[in-house]
Amino acid sequence: MDVVTIKTVNKEYNLGKTKVRALHNISTQIKKGEFVTIAGSSGSGKTTLLNLIGCLDKPSAGEIYVSGKNTDNMSEKQFDKLRLRTIGFIFQSFNLIPVLNVYENIELPLLIHPDISSKERREIVLHFVKETGLEHQLKQKPSELSGGQRQRVAVARALATKPEIVLADEPTANLDSKTGIEIIELMHKINKLENTTFIFSSHDPKIISRANRVLYLEDGHLIREEQL
Repeated sequence: MDVVTIKTVNKEYNLGKTKVRALHNISTQIKKGEFVTIAGSSGSGKTTLLNLIGCLDKPSAGEIYVSGKNTDNMSEKQFDKLRLRTIGFIFQSFNLIPVLNVYENIELPLLIHPDISSKERREIVLHFVKETGLEHQLKQKPSELSGGQRQRVAVARALATKPEIVLADEPTANLDSKTGIEIIELMHKINKLENTTFIFSSHDPKIISRANRVLYLEDGHLIREEQL
């Protein structure tokens, strides 16, 4: 089953009087449970494509289906609902709340789900704390954690709502090589255990090689796809 379908998508931005095309006629499908890298150098269109899949932006032309829903004519409210129920995000800068501890940061997205009881929230948080190896850091604030531990918190937080799709924009960019590979291996383990679809961008060959499939972008063009 396809969880993401992209049909002849273009994205243009206005820079003064000049139009810059960030994506050119992109078409591809991503199936449930895939572990996909969007690869390319800086400026290739990786982040733009992730933002479109994540319903953070709309294409200038073409269609994007996320979890079977056409995002073309969605209102902001519908976008919010789709993101809330379907998509988890992991950022290269971690985006943790400094005043909250590890447990509270992971719990945060669950608080806006009124149908989840406090008992269920605790069970979910502790499940992903265990999966990400953070049992001994529960009461620590982000400032007391290493970069790798912060990204583990970000991974657990993204998974807390049990989304169909997790999007990660250069999730290892601020980590050393060894820690970056550990984070990707952690994501891969959870991909297998939870059957969650992961789509992440990277320009690091060591990270790219961990994917099951690679989409190579160059100057906004999808130049090839590779099954690993």
